[in-house]
Amino acid sequence: MAKILVTDAEEKTQVPFLRGILTRSLQDAGLSFNTAYSLASLIREDINDSSQVTTRALQALVIKRLRALGNRVEAATYSRQRRPGGLVVIEEADGRLVPFSRVRHERRLACSGLSGDEAAAVTQLLYRHLLTSSPKPVPVDRIGGITHGCVREEIGEDAAHRYLVWTHFSRSGRPLVLMLSGTAGCGKSTTAAMLANRLDIVRTQSTDMLREIMRVMVPERLLPVLHRSSFNAWKALPGQSRETSCTDAALADGYSAQAELLSVASEAVVQRALRERVSFVLEGVHVNPEFAGSISGEADAVIETIMLAVLKPKRLRRYIRGRSRHSPHRRAERYLESFDEIWRLQAHLLDQADQAGIPIIANDDREEVFRKIMLHVIDRLSDGFAATPREVFGEQILRAHRLRPA
Repeated sequence: MAKILVTDAEEKTQVPFLRGILTRSLQDAGLSFNTAYSLASLIREDINDSSQVTTRALQALVIKRLRALGNRVEAATYSRQRRPGGLVVIEEADGRLVPFSRVRHERRLACSGLSGDEAAAVTQLLYRHLLTSSPKPVPVDRIGGITHGCVREEIGEDAAHRYLVWTHFSRSGRPLVLMLSGTAGCGKSTTAAMLANRLDIVRTQSTDMLREIMRVMVPERLLPVLHRSSFNAWKALPGQSRETSCTDAALADGYSAQAELLSVASEAVVQRALRERVSFVLEGVHVNPEFAGSISGEADAVIETIMLAVLKPKRLRRYIRGRSRHSPHRRAERYLESFDEIWRLQAHLLDQADQAGIPIIANDDREEVFRKIMLHVIDRLSDGFAATPREVFGEQILRAHRLRPA
């Protein structure tokens, strides 16, 4: 298939037409990946007989196709985002050309602890600067360096330092192990999935799943504690009966007995990730301070334990009810019947975490939980950090000029 060049007469630039770049732009306009890729392929067929096409003609063709397919809202969004001269192409370190995506850039900024509004403001400032002042394609280090300057000017020195620390770490190849704990219904699974998605972590594990595997392998008559939930494992302890009331001590003993059984399997999956030097998320009620203290890996591995909490009973009840909507097999009724034990177990876990110095994060807002976790991680990475912007981003980005137009 012959190369087709996209030319911009105003900026006197030429870049190759790439379906991947157009696909990403269409996704930013609101299309799903499959729809965006199919449309980009149709556009490629439309211009297949040409050796070059102008940015204006390409934009008009894309908008015409979108409207013909009934995607008028997406066409309007694409028109605003993709005005002539609005294409920014990034050259990765390996030479690949990829489109600049404001969505992805905002998410990367969020990883450094910026709020959603702060990330959006920085990305918008960067994008305008790239349109008017940068070569095409733009080297990836230049993107990072200008972003650092934008964060410094828009948010402040502390935020810029956090961005520098996180960028340095994300390029280092060092493994990051995040371990999330908390009582039933506090949002561990949802938070783990969000962390894995935003940090491009491909390995996650739930201690509940490990417990299910162990239950299949070990019959209930041999280890009855294993076959109970964490909040009612006390019922399987020796000396307990149907008439026995649940004291705080019994609740804690039952939980601890079950967590100890899970610790071997949990440690095994963490140690494998550390040996293979891959980032990993482990979540589960069984991640307690004693287990967290037993984990050690390579000297450069970053291991962070977080305790999630829901500090209002009504909210925790609501979260538990919501679990059954997303996972019908996790029946909310059973958990709500044992809500008192779940609430008391959370108090025990929070007390353990407080004594061990494990960060406790109230799960009141998903985005805020993510931001606070990343701030804890970056604080950890900042210990002993001494790299300069020049060392992280290279020579070409360090002019301290004002990025906003006069």
